[in-house]
Amino acid sequence: MRAARLYRPGDLRVEETKRPTPHKGQVLVKVHAAGVCGSDVPRIMTTGTYHFPCTPGHEFSGEIVECERTITRFAVGDRVVVTPLIPCMECGMCRQGFYGQCEDYDFLGSRRDGGFAEYAAVPEENLLLLPETVSYREAALIEPAAVTLHGLYKLRLTGRETVAIFGCGAIGLLAVSLAKLLGASSVIAIDIDKKKLKLARELGADQTIDSLEEDPVTWIRKKYGGVHAAAETAGTPVTQEQCIRAVRDQGEVLFLGTAHREVIFPAETFERIVRGEIRTVGSWNSYSSPYPGKEWTEIIRYLEEGKLILEPLITHTFPLERMPEVLKDMAERSFPYIKVLFDMEV
Repeated sequence: MRAARLYRPGDLRVEETKRPTPHKGQVLVKVHAAGVCGSDVPRIMTTGTYHFPCTPGHEFSGEIVECERTITRFAVGDRVVVTPLIPCMECGMCRQGFYGQCEDYDFLGSRRDGGFAEYAAVPEENLLLLPETVSYREAALIEPAAVTLHGLYKLRLTGRETVAIFGCGAIGLLAVSLAKLLGASSVIAIDIDKKKLKLARELGADQTIDSLEEDPVTWIRKKYGGVHAAAETAGTPVTQEQCIRAVRDQGEVLFLGTAHREVIFPAETFERIVRGEIRTVGSWNSYSSPYPGKEWTEIIRYLEEGKLILEPLITHTFPLERMPEVLKDMAERSFPYIKVLFDMEV
């Protein structure tokens, strides 16, 4: 089969390699579509995987073409989406259902071979059936959508709140759509890219703010006196601080974006947390009990019912052979993108 193999950071090669054989409890998935996560770019270009060579990729969907003889829940021909985390199910965190904090986990695409290949061997427990109405392309975005929903579940939304989303990358745009599905009365999207803000409006944002033209905190506090909740998805020092100042007393701040440098708040911003009794919460991964969790099944249901639209987030689709050059261009920000997909059948 063809696969993208990482030999060291920055050395990704698409080459012929042996097709995996499913071991006990595994199936062989013919990969149809695989998405590039924001974490894939630094992992492939800078930090590396946990062993070499390794096939990256953890956002993927496909069709089962072979089942090991003990498999009972799935059959050849089933259309599936893959959940990449393989928790140990034995540590203290796993026993409490906090699989994202597993103390001895495995992971497709970094600790073992993942989905940037024509075929992938996947444990039975890491599969969910896809409705016929959900395309493989959409299914490749279920993982980041579940990550976003996992975070939004940590906010105490009751259906009447104003919610501000700071950053309109893939996660931020997913947060716009999902906040509306969870009942937010008004969703405000903030970014510096007019095209992304236009897409945010198409996906359900009630208001958008170009923060190069207007201070979002001033705008929000003037119109609403502060929002009930804010979600930070950009991972920048500016938005990490703004989201705290944008919420009202007794409000909530969700940190979804990864920090790439030190996070330092001015004293008056820290005082907003203390005096306003603002609740801050972080979110990591997409899982809950029973594994993989309601996050995954709800995203599939939203897609099946046509309530969640993912196709507009896919800005680029490439064949597998172009992956090395595309990942290099993504690392260098040589082209604007929201979600990049690789079609394994091209």
